[in-house]
Amino acid sequence: MHDNHINDDNVDILRARIIEEIPHLGTAQNLDKWWLLGTSGCHLCEIADQLITQFQAVQPIAYEHVDIADFDESLMMTFATTIPVILTPTKRLDYPFSVMDLQQLLTPQS
Repeated sequence: MHDNHINDDNVDILRARIIEEIPHLGTAQNLDKWWLLGTSGCHLCEIADQLITQFQAVQPIAYEHVDIADFDESLMMTFATTIPVILTPTKRLDYPFSVMDLQQLLTPQS
C-alpha cells in the first residue's frame, strides 16, 4: 500500500531533466543521493531539511539540496507549487511528509 503522496511516476524523467539543468547532479556520487528540491526563503523546505536531518540519525542516507531557482522556467514551474519535494533515485515524495514517510522511501518497490 502506497501513501497517496508517494509518487513513483516519471522519477527517472524528472531526475534526467534536473541533471540537464544542474549537471553536477549527474555525477556518480550524486546519482544515489536523495535530492531535496526547494528554494531559499521557503519555510516548509527548512522543516523538510530538519526532518531529513532527524531521519539521518537512524538511517544514514545522503541527500543534496537542489534549488529550483536554478531550473529553467518550465521545470521550475513543475515544482513551484509542490516544494519541498524529495526525489530519491526511484521515488518522489511531496510535502507534507513525516519521518515515517521517509522510512517508506527506503522500502523496496513491490
